[in-house]
Amino acid sequence: MAHTTIIDGATDADIALWLAEQLHTALAASTGEIAITLPGGSTPFPILAELAKLAIPFDRIAVWPGDDRIVGEDHAASNVGRIRAALEPLGARIVPLAEGAHPPHFELAWLGMGNDGHIASLFPNTDPAVNAPAQVIRLTPDPLPPEAPFDRLSMTIPSLVDADALVFVARGPEKRAIFESAVAGVHDLPIARLLATAQTPVTCFN
Repeated sequence: MAHTTIIDGATDADIALWLAEQLHTALAASTGEIAITLPGGSTPFPILAELAKLAIPFDRIAVWPGDDRIVGEDHAASNVGRIRAALEPLGARIVPLAEGAHPPHFELAWLGMGNDGHIASLFPNTDPAVNAPAQVIRLTPDPLPPEAPFDRLSMTIPSLVDADALVFVARGPEKRAIFESAVAGVHDLPIARLLATAQTPVTCFN
């Protein structure tokens, strides 16, 4: 397992500054385009709004959603649609997920985590494998979240950990307890499986 740091009490602006530093470092080390992956849901978009205020050359960044609901991009539940609306005007290249796609190595993988320990759309019922042969799969969460009752596309664990750094924004005591238990290997939820196989630094903003 990689070294893990938990940072308490960070604001959206604090997290955006941290992300900007990571992106500037990655861009300085590359002469071309870099790739990052972002989560969906409600958490990232206030942070992305803060990130948009900073001087980042998004025209050198390809952005992949870590997972998405199988709906049109104009649907309110579309992760890639919301990411496109937030970052494409800044110059970022947005890459929709597709079944059977081959994501690149990511300079930064930003992941979310649910109260059930799921990451991306790898819910506990999907029994995600750390050595899954496919990089992007179609699946059905069980139970279907009532706020987004759709089949999903999701990167698998090997794709998500193929990154120079992993970052989570998992706020609140319940999520912190799940995350810390995963780090300690207390349970076998998807977050624990991912952390057990991660080889690069992990930062969690609680």
